[in-house]
Amino acid sequence: MQPSTTGRERQAGGPVGELLREWRAVRGLSQLDLALQSGFSARHVSFIETGRAAPSRQALLVLAEALDVPLRDRNRLLEAGGYAHVYRQTPLAADEMRHMRSVLQFILDRHEPSGAVVLDRYSNMLMGNAAATRMLAGLVDASLLAGTPNLLRMTFHPLGLRASIVNWDEVSRHLLGRAERELGEARDDIDAGELLTELRSYAARSPEPRPVPAGPGDLLLPVHIKRGPFEVRLFSTIMTLGTPRDVTLQELRIETFFPADEASEALLRQ
Repeated sequence: MQPSTTGRERQAGGPVGELLREWRAVRGLSQLDLALQSGFSARHVSFIETGRAAPSRQALLVLAEALDVPLRDRNRLLEAGGYAHVYRQTPLAADEMRHMRSVLQFILDRHEPSGAVVLDRYSNMLMGNAAATRMLAGLVDASLLAGTPNLLRMTFHPLGLRASIVNWDEVSRHLLGRAERELGEARDDIDAGELLTELRSYAARSPEPRPVPAGPGDLLLPVHIKRGPFEVRLFSTIMTLGTPRDVTLQELRIETFFPADEASEALLRQ
């Protein structure tokens, strides 16, 4: 494949090349690594990144797949290259998502009597089972439950869960580190930036976050909650949907809570 070097193509290739270079840096890959994974030559990858070559639509999709770029950012990559979006972004409340909402509700209901919630990319709580609703209502100020509640805000806010979390240092370090990793990657997302700034302000006196890649230790987060006579020890874990082709579905998170001991399990069943 011969790279084109016309002025128009160089101009079009510049922004898309910058985005590719950014994602390659995020993934810690060299141009040769990316070339080997995508099937292109290192020279052609270099030409795309520097704007000397205009990549085809298929080339961008192949490179994005090799870099494991989220669907939202794949659309952005295509747009920067002068192509139309490929991946839909359908609101969860849309009629065509009715079946998916039923599946999610089935998962939430079957997790009773333990809490479970469905979150979007900002940790806004889109759905929740009765156990999660009861627990949050008893532990956070009503003002934080108005509208579409945000689980991260409810956790870090002074009127939220932090006052009831015994192992706050551990929980706050973990959650803020994850927020830094996930929200911090969304460089051009104003909402993500504002939420991250807000969380940092609440966590000013908390231990420094560790924005490192997720590892096996991130699968289960222990949470010890105590408010008056109510005391429960839980494990929190997050599930995602497998191989979705819609931006909204890829960004959904199902956070589930499990009792960490027999006493907590008995309390949740009451």
